[in-house]
Amino acid sequence: MDQVATGRNVLVTGGTGALGGAVVRAFAEAGAHVTVSWVSERERDALRDELGTAARAVRLVEADVTDADAVASLCAAAAEPDGRLEILVQLVGGFAFGPIDETDPKTWHKMLALNATSTFLCAREAVKLMKSHGHGRIVTVAAVPAVNRGAPSMSAYAASKAAVLNLTQSLSKELVGHGITVNAIVPTTIDTPANRAAMPDADRSTWLAPAAMAEVILWLAGDAAGIVTGTAVMLSKG
Repeated sequence: MDQVATGRNVLVTGGTGALGGAVVRAFAEAGAHVTVSWVSERERDALRDELGTAARAVRLVEADVTDADAVASLCAAAAEPDGRLEILVQLVGGFAFGPIDETDPKTWHKMLALNATSTFLCAREAVKLMKSHGHGRIVTVAAVPAVNRGAPSMSAYAASKAAVLNLTQSLSKELVGHGITVNAIVPTTIDTPANRAAMPDADRSTWLAPAAMAEVILWLAGDAAGIVTGTAVMLSKG
């Protein structure tokens, strides 16, 4: 495990989810000071219980990361006490499935807000802090349909994730010379309770373990990955 996270301030949005919990634990056990956004008290409490003693390194902050003012406050809290925010892992997101003629505008806007807008707002605030100290790591989550130029019955989801991927790649070019890298992970199906419930008869042998994904994210956030930026890191077991 890359111990470069020791003592660094890390913000994980979506840290109360199945993948988020694994990522938060990985950073906490690596010695980081981790701030996690939350919107559900039940998920917040479940994460705290799951982390056990590792929760001592974690600050839980209620925040809607689709709201600009809330994100500004969240990033300021994550940078305490020395004004540094060195690592942002943007895991908040959503999924919607359905043909376009059955996709209402509410679903379209929800996908853009959860996936694209949240990533934009968090990156915008994080970059302000990272630039002032000449160092930063940003990791986002794209999706296979974004890389493959779309997928049937996923128009809203695929478009929003394509925005995440393009934003990631644009930021990587914009921030060259500032010591800030920006990369996206692109996972196939993740082995989560929600996916197991939604697909009870699926073959889970190729599903991704959240803990394994967390190791990749931790590496991307470390010094060893300082020459890796603008990439879409495909995560797949076959």
